[in-house]
Amino acid sequence: MSIPGYVDYKRREFCKDVKCRIQLELEKHKEGSEEYERIRNICKTDCIYTTYQFHHWLIEKGYLIVRPEK
Repeated sequence: MSIPGYVDYKRREFCKDVKCRIQLELEKHKEGSEEYERIRNICKTDCIYTTYQFHHWLIEKGYLIVRPEK
């Protein structure tokens, strides 16, 4: 759900911006191929970046992390 006047984070935007070596390898393969899925699994289970790095990247880029009130 987008907030009017704001843009949503795009899938793998961080990975592409920091030129993650895993992302660069992933881009060499067709989405859905066996090799693509093998490499993608590295991102799912063994990301080489930390949540700390990702969080601070979000802040530097002006992203807001929001959730609805309960």
